[in-house]
Amino acid sequence: MAIAISVLDQSPIYPGETATEAFAHTIELARKAEELGFRRFWVSEHHDSENTAGSSPEVLISHLLAKTERIRIGSGGIMLQHYSPYKVAENFNVLASLAPGRVDLGVGRAPGGLPRSTQALQQGIAAPQSLTEKLVELDSYVNNRLPENHPLAGVKVSPIPPSPPEIYVLGASKDSAEIAASLGLPYVFSLVINGDQAAAIEAIQAYRSRFQAESGRTPQALLALSVVVADTDEVAQELVGEHKHYKIHLASGKKLTVGTLEQAEEFGRQSDEPYTIEEKQTEVTKGSKETVRRELSSLQEKSGVNEFIVTTRIQNFSSRLRSFELLHEALKGVAAGI
Repeated sequence: MAIAISVLDQSPIYPGETATEAFAHTIELARKAEELGFRRFWVSEHHDSENTAGSSPEVLISHLLAKTERIRIGSGGIMLQHYSPYKVAENFNVLASLAPGRVDLGVGRAPGGLPRSTQALQQGIAAPQSLTEKLVELDSYVNNRLPENHPLAGVKVSPIPPSPPEIYVLGASKDSAEIAASLGLPYVFSLVINGDQAAAIEAIQAYRSRFQAESGRTPQALLALSVVVADTDEVAQELVGEHKHYKIHLASGKKLTVGTLEQAEEFGRQSDEPYTIEEKQTEVTKGSKETVRRELSSLQEKSGVNEFIVTTRIQNFSSRLRSFELLHEALKGVAAGI
């Protein structure tokens, strides 16, 4: 089975660089992804962060669409809990009208920041909804098919693009897989957040078995993962270094994963409730072209997916760009759309 490769970029701000330089790297990487024939290029949403520049995916997507010609551009993802589904639908329908057939709308469950930024984003929201409820509304608005019994039945989202943006549910658990299945939407499991391959396979199996065919769609499961390719296994290991992430367990039962211990501690302080922090090793598929080809082929065989969304965590942009070039070379002959 062929493997399609897509890219998730978080617009990292490297030490000594500015957000402007981070965005310039994102533009260059998007153009390189298109040149290499990758399927899609997604950007993330992070708030109140000194390490990542991308706080507004919609704005960045618009710029990237103008800087590229063919590759699909999208969000990985929009943190829908903060926003009106109607307004998100308007934003992405504008994008899909500007670049028909090229826009993806990935929706995430995480807050994308610390508690204070969440409070700032949600200030003034009077009627909170669950993510599932918001996804149902978003899908209805994007496709202009609001149920007749909806309180706002008859309202339209303008403009109406020739091809609506494609909605993807992003998650890292069986619960998120079941939400995507119940709504008949494509699903992306993030091994970047949850590095447990067994949990990923279980979630994807649950998604496929519970997928609601009544939606008129067919099940589509993808895996997002961190990949580093270098000339040798040893060089790849040096580039990766010690990658760790931190899981915050709040007394209320809420859990969240962040990239640094400092972020975890600050999240705990801002949450204003007892918490514990669990340190975990980040799962990175790394090595030479031969090693990475073998590992991705094995993961594809075990999971049954035919598309990987790849992020590369290297604190050097030129090495990061080279990693994607080597990934392209590694998968020649087995990659779809390359």
